[in-house]
Amino acid sequence: MDLTQGSDRAKQARAKKMMLWFGIISMAMTFAGLTSAYVVSKNRPDWLTNFELPVSFLWSTLVMVASSVTLIMSKKMIRKGNRRNATSLLIGTLILAILFVVFQFYSFSEIVSQGYYFTGSESTITTSFIYVLVLTHLAHLVIGIIVLLVLIYNHFKQRYNAGQMLGFELGATFWHFVDILWIYLILFLYFFR
Repeated sequence: MDLTQGSDRAKQARAKKMMLWFGIISMAMTFAGLTSAYVVSKNRPDWLTNFELPVSFLWSTLVMVASSVTLIMSKKMIRKGNRRNATSLLIGTLILAILFVVFQFYSFSEIVSQGYYFTGSESTITTSFIYVLVLTHLAHLVIGIIVLLVLIYNHFKQRYNAGQMLGFELGATFWHFVDILWIYLILFLYFFR
């Protein structure tokens, strides 16, 4: 396919999608590097073999998946012209995103209450890796929350409709990537001890 063909609008849409995918690929490579370092470090003699992740991480995973579902449903409502339901679903997605962050910090506090620390002289390499992985994901999630706020703002400004969904699709793609990234991380941390 020749990327130089089509209207200016189509070319701009392709360029924006391409830039998003370059960003997503670079973020995926960052996490591939971090999880690879985790795998290599697992062979260290000071690696914790009896460490268990808190169950609240699983609850946060369910919340994250639910946020992707509500975002998908909001897109369908926008395409159908049902602004009221789309608004409710977008705000629900934002609330779920904030709830995810709350669960993350609750999970951190559970780990610390078990006597495991993330930094300092009492930390371990195992908990430090978990800290870096989860906080790096949270940084991307904060960007995702900003994206959700932009989607909500543009929705209130009536910038999305059945024929004009590019901005929404770009934001939704980023949000779903952050969701998939968390699922990868939680599965990795639970099954690769």
